[in-house]
Amino acid sequence: MDMAEEDRIARLAKQIDNDIRKDQPLFLTESEVINLRRQGAMELHSICVDFVASLNRMLSPPVVELSPPEYSAELFRESGVNLIQVNTRGRIIQIAFEATREIFSTEKFRIPYILEGEVRAYNQEMLERTQIRTQALFYCLEESRNTWHYFEWLHGRTGAFGRDQLVSLLERLV
Repeated sequence: MDMAEEDRIARLAKQIDNDIRKDQPLFLTESEVINLRRQGAMELHSICVDFVASLNRMLSPPVVELSPPEYSAELFRESGVNLIQVNTRGRIIQIAFEATREIFSTEKFRIPYILEGEVRAYNQEMLERTQIRTQALFYCLEESRNTWHYFEWLHGRTGAFGRDQLVSLLERLV
């Protein structure tokens, strides 16, 4: 076999491998997906807990509130919307998320996801002008680990959702 043929075979093997990885969510059972969704919800709440605790450590008195303050797998609603809210004296970051209709989806985001939602950031002045900042949010199934991703519709930016993203959102409200 010459080098050109071997390169073609290597590319084909890589394509097949990528297709298998894309189809991996198809092989999850419904109970596995439910457990992954609960895990994703708890992870999202944990990101918010870390953010709020980090801010409150530097404030006297601590004024940043998280609702709900505690979260467990049992609190996750499989059907319906789940809410997490960070409130800093009327400056609000609200996260609404829910399970996808199917076991997973790629309809709105290129990486397969099992939870989808929206992050809204606003204050009273923005509400009066009906100017609420929003970002789409997806809990994606990835090879190395499942992660939350945001997508800004306006600018087309995307990335991992975490404390840095929450800092950025709140900075715009203060």
